[in-house]
Amino acid sequence: MKSIGLVVIMLAFLVPQISAQKAIFNGKNLKGWDIHGTELWYVEDGLLVCESGPDAEYGYLSTKKEYDDFELTVEFKQGADGNSGVFFRSNLEGTKISGWQVEVAPPDHNTGGIYESYGRGWLIQPDKALDSNLHFGDWNKMKIRVVGDEVTTWLNGTQMVHLKDEKIGQGKGHIALQIHSGGGIKVSWRNLELKKL
Repeated sequence: MKSIGLVVIMLAFLVPQISAQKAIFNGKNLKGWDIHGTELWYVEDGLLVCESGPDAEYGYLSTKKEYDDFELTVEFKQGADGNSGVFFRSNLEGTKISGWQVEVAPPDHNTGGIYESYGRGWLIQPDKALDSNLHFGDWNKMKIRVVGDEVTTWLNGTQMVHLKDEKIGQGKGHIALQIHSGGGIKVSWRNLELKKL
C-alpha cells in the first residue's frame, strides 16, 4: 500500500498541472475590466451588456490581466444588429486595438472566424455552411482555445476554424469584448469562464 501511495504522489508531481476554469466576469459589476471608448457597458440581471452609445463608435471592454495560452468559454445573445467580437492577446490605445478578434456577428457574417484589426484583416473565415450553428437572437456558446501559434474556435459545440499563425504565436495581451461602430447594437454576455493552459 505504501508503494501505491508513493506512485500517486510521484505522478502528482510529474503530470502537468492544468488550472481549473474560473469566471472572469462576476455577474455583479465590471471589477477586473477596463472600458475603452464611449459605448455602453453595464451589468443587468447578472448579464454583461454592451450597447451602442450616442457616438456610435467602436468600444471595448478589456480584462485588466493579460492571458496568453487559455481556453475561454462565453455565452452571448445578440439583439438588434449584434455585431461584436472577442479579442485575444490584444492591446489598446484609446479605442485603437491591436490583436486578433474572434468574430461575433449577424448571420452570414463569419461568426467564429478570426480577424486581425489594423493589420492583415481576415485570417480565416468559417465554411459558409457552418453559419447555421448561430442562433441569432438566442443564447449561443462559444469556445476559444489559444495555445502558442494555434487558435481553434467552436460555436455551440461545432468547430468553426483552426488556424496556425506565427504572428499570433508572438502576441501577448488582454482579452477584450468589442462593440462595433455604426450604432443600433446590443449584445448580452454571460458565463465568461477561462482556463489557463
